[in-house]
Amino acid sequence: MAAVKRARLPLPPLRRRFQQRLKRWYAAHRRDLPWRRTDDPYHILVSEIMLQQTQVERVIPKYHEFLTRYPTFNSLARARPRDVKRLWYPLGYNIRPINLHGIARETVAR
Repeated sequence: MAAVKRARLPLPPLRRRFQQRLKRWYAAHRRDLPWRRTDDPYHILVSEIMLQQTQVERVIPKYHEFLTRYPTFNSLARARPRDVKRLWYPLGYNIRPINLHGIARETVAR
């Protein structure tokens, strides 16, 4: 069996400098996205699932529409799966709304 070479991390001062530069860049260039303006775990979960293999520009309007229709885990859990799937429609990968619906039902049940 061949030995696995481990990459060496830069020294702590170089890591800190890189982290600071990255944070400054992010502060100057980050996009203002709706899911960055909330600390609601449900809203963040919806955005994370919508963003899987889908462009941000396509997600933003559907994110607002989805949360208007299903603003909470409870409202989503009570919905019919076909209605959830229909609302999700143009985002593709249509197993995602079914899985999200299942997460909502499990969350409410527990």
